[in-house]
Amino acid sequence: MNELALFPLNIVAFPGEAVNLHIFEPRYKALINECLAENLTFGIPAYVLNKIELGTEVEIIEVTKTYDDGRMDIKTKALKAFNVNEFWNPWRDKEYAGGRVEYLPVSDEATDLSLLYQFKEMVAKLFVWLGETDVPDISSITSVYDIGHKIGLKPEEEYSLLQQSRENERLNFAIKHLEHLLPALERAQNAQERIKQNGHFKHLDPLKF
Repeated sequence: MNELALFPLNIVAFPGEAVNLHIFEPRYKALINECLAENLTFGIPAYVLNKIELGTEVEIIEVTKTYDDGRMDIKTKALKAFNVNEFWNPWRDKEYAGGRVEYLPVSDEATDLSLLYQFKEMVAKLFVWLGETDVPDISSITSVYDIGHKIGLKPEEEYSLLQQSRENERLNFAIKHLEHLLPALERAQNAQERIKQNGHFKHLDPLKF
């Protein structure tokens, strides 16, 4: 097990994704400055279920802006998911929190390409329904994590996704979600069209009995 400085946030950071942060609290300015000085990573526990249990290690890629009062805009990249086995606030002699973490196992199981293809097809349909234009290239998707924040998951569902160590489990989870979401979008659109028609003059053929 490893010890990490911890920066709890109300987000789920998926391994591999870019996470941009605005740093303004004094304790977290201290955390970032120490990570920069010593080339260290830190952890973002996902505080979406009102508990500190699961999170993601991140590395600082770039400080894009610094302000006169010490605030910073930083770019980070999420690395590995972990469980928090012990949480200390404050940590050691620091102003910020830290903890003892255990990294989630990474499965070497091959991705089921039929599941991946089905997932990508459903994501494409979702974007059509939503009228999205600023979307990633569907053909470039190799993992649910690549697009996990853009498929309508609730924060607690993103949390569940992060807990799963196998890509095929994540694909099945996301496909099941989309199987419920896409028909719901179609029903909502049909209801919207019916509402729009209400109150308009209609030319209806008489029924023949």
